[in-house]
Amino acid sequence: MRLILKNPAGIATCSSSGKLFKRGDEMKDVGLVVGADILVEDGVIKQIGTVEEGPDCEVVDVSGKTIVPGFVDPHTHLIFAGTREREFAMRAKGKTYGEIAAAGGGIIETVRKTRDIPRSKLRSQAQRRIDKMLSWGTTALEIKSGYGLDFASEIKILETANELKAQSITDIMITFLGAHAIPPEHSNDRQNYIRILTEELIPYISKRNLADFCDVFCDDGFFTTAEAEKILTTARANGLKLKMHADELSSSGGVELATGLDAVSVDHLENISSGEITLLAKSETVGVVLPAVAPYIRGKTAPARQMIDAGCALAIASDFNPGTSMVDNMQTVMWLAVSLNQMTVEEALNAATINAAAAIGISNRLGSIEVGKQADMIVINAEDYSYLPYHFTENIIANVVKNGTVLEFS
Repeated sequence: MRLILKNPAGIATCSSSGKLFKRGDEMKDVGLVVGADILVEDGVIKQIGTVEEGPDCEVVDVSGKTIVPGFVDPHTHLIFAGTREREFAMRAKGKTYGEIAAAGGGIIETVRKTRDIPRSKLRSQAQRRIDKMLSWGTTALEIKSGYGLDFASEIKILETANELKAQSITDIMITFLGAHAIPPEHSNDRQNYIRILTEELIPYISKRNLADFCDVFCDDGFFTTAEAEKILTTARANGLKLKMHADELSSSGGVELATGLDAVSVDHLENISSGEITLLAKSETVGVVLPAVAPYIRGKTAPARQMIDAGCALAIASDFNPGTSMVDNMQTVMWLAVSLNQMTVEEALNAATINAAAAIGISNRLGSIEVGKQADMIVINAEDYSYLPYHFTENIIANVVKNGTVLEFS
C-alpha cells in the first residue's frame, strides 16, 4: 500500500537528527520542510521530497494544510471508574490537594470505584477515551495502573491495558503504578504494602510481561525517596524500565533519585529545585511537564523555561485522570505549555512529539516525520503549525494518518 500526501504548505518534521530526543536550544527547531510531499509504503515513511505518482497509490491533496507528527501522550491514568467533579468544586472553595486526600477523596476515591467495576466495563470506557484522544491527534500514549492498589485490582487494570494495546490502532505503552498511594487497608502498615509491591506484584507482572515501566509517586504524603528507591530497584532487577512522579507537591528529592537510577523519565516537576534542574540537564532522563495540573489544583507551574534554558530534555503530557487533569487533548496541553509554562510553540510541539516519544522509550520509531519511521502524522487545517495551540478549542485536524492509514473524523 502506497500513500502520497501531496502539496502540503509545510511539514514540521520534529526531526532529532538521529538522537533519541532534543534538549535545550535544539527544542527551538521543528525541522520545517516546505515544498515537499511525503511517500508512505506499508505504514513506513519512505520519502520526503518530490514524489511521483504511480499505480496503486492513494494520493491525498493537502494543499494549504500543514503536517506534523502524531502526538504522543507519555503520562496518562486513563483506566479509571467514576469522576471527581466534587473535588474540583471543593478546590474552588479553597480546599487543598492534601485536605481533600485527608478527607478520603483524591486517589483513594477513584480506587474505591475502580475496584468495584467489572473489567469489561472498565475496558469499554477506556477504549472510548483512547478513540477520542486519537480524534484529537494522539496516535501513541502511555497508560498507568494505580487505581487498584491491591493485587487483584492492579492486575485487572494491567490486563485491561494489555487488551487495549492488542485491540487498538493507537500505540500503547504500559506502566505499573502500584506505588500511587498507600491503600486505606494498609494505612497503619505501609511496610507490608511495600512488601506486596516488591515481593508479589512486581515479580508477577514481570513474569507475565504485563508492563513496560514501573513508576512511583514520590512526594509528601505518598512515598519517600527511600521507599521509592526500594520499589524501583526491585522493578529494574525484574526487567522493568523506570519512571517517577516527583516534585509535584514539594521538592521531594525525586529528581536526584530518578536521574541516579537512569529512569527513562521523571514527571511533574512543579517544585523542582535549581540543583535538580542541573542534575536533570546533565542526565539522559527526560523531564515530563504536565501543564494542565497546576490550574486544576491551583498549584505552581513547572519552570519549563528555566529547565529548557539549562539544557534539559522536556516532554509534555496530559496527565489525563479524573482528579487533577480531566484533559484528554494534546492541543490543549500545548496551549497550556505555551501560556503557563513559558514554552515557545516550537518547544511545545517538540515536547508533544519526539521528546514525548522518548519519555516512553519509542522515539526510535515514532515522534517525528523521518524516512524509516512509522507513518503517524496529523494533517491540520492551517498553513502554520502555530495554529494548533492558538485555536485549541476547535479541533482543526483534517486527517490523522496512523500506520500509513488515513483516518477521518466527523
